[in-house]
Amino acid sequence: MDNAKPDQIERQVPDGADGRPVLIELTGVTKAYRTSAGLEVRALDGVNLSVRDGEFAVVLGPSGSGKTTLLNITGALDVPTGGRVVVAGHDITRASRGSLFEIRRRTVSFIFQSFNLFPALTARENVQFGIDAAGRTGATAHDVLESVGLGDRMDQFPHQLSGGEQQRVAIARALATGNPLLLADEPTGELDFHTGVRILELLQRQCTEGRAVLVVTHNREIARTADRVIELSGGRVVSDGPPAGGKVDVNELYW
Repeated sequence: MDNAKPDQIERQVPDGADGRPVLIELTGVTKAYRTSAGLEVRALDGVNLSVRDGEFAVVLGPSGSGKTTLLNITGALDVPTGGRVVVAGHDITRASRGSLFEIRRRTVSFIFQSFNLFPALTARENVQFGIDAAGRTGATAHDVLESVGLGDRMDQFPHQLSGGEQQRVAIARALATGNPLLLADEPTGELDFHTGVRILELLQRQCTEGRAVLVVTHNREIARTADRVIELSGGRVVSDGPPAGGKVDVNELYW
C-alpha cells in the first residue's frame, strides 16, 4: 500500500448540517509523548472537531495548548496516538506512509510559520514547485505572486527577501496548489498590518471558492474574521463557536 493513491484509501465524506462536505473530522484524537523521566504528556487529549467545505476556522490557544500538534495531525504530517482522523474522505489514521505522502500532496496545502522555502530556488520557482507537486494545471506562479504583492520580487532568492516577503512567498505557494484544505500556522506573523489584511482577504477568498481554511494563531483580531473560533487549553477544546460579538469584515481589524 506504500504506493497507494488517495483514491485507493477509504473515503467517507460526511455532509454537514447544511449539506456541505465535512473536510476535517477528528474523533477522540489523542497525541501522547513520553518525557525522558518516563512521564506521559498529552499534547492532544480527546479532541473532537469537524470543519466543512468553505469554512474559515481559527484555532486559538496559549503556547503548549496543542495548536501545532493539531495542525500537523490534520495535515498528515503526524499521526495520533488514539482516535480517528478523516481528511477530505481519507482515513489517515489507517494510511501507510506512502498514502500519507499522496494525501499531503493532493489534498492539503501548508503555510508554515518557518516558511520552508527552498533557498536555491527563486520566489517564482518556489511557487511553481508547489503547483507541479500538486499536479495542478491552469495556475501560474506569476499570477499567484502578483496576488500577494510580490510581482516585482518573483525572481529573487529567499535570502534576498525580507521575512515578510518570504512569508508571502510561502503563502503564494500554498494558494497555488489548489488543494481543498489549507492549513496555516501564524500566516500573518511576519507581516505588517496592511499586508496582513490583504493576506486574510486572500484566505477568505479561498473559502468562497470551496476550500476549507484552518488557521492557528495567537492573534485574536484575526479570529474576529472567522466563521468559527476553536480554543484549545491543555490539549482539549474548551470552546468552539462563532467569534464573540459576531464575525467582522477584515477592514474592521486593527493590531
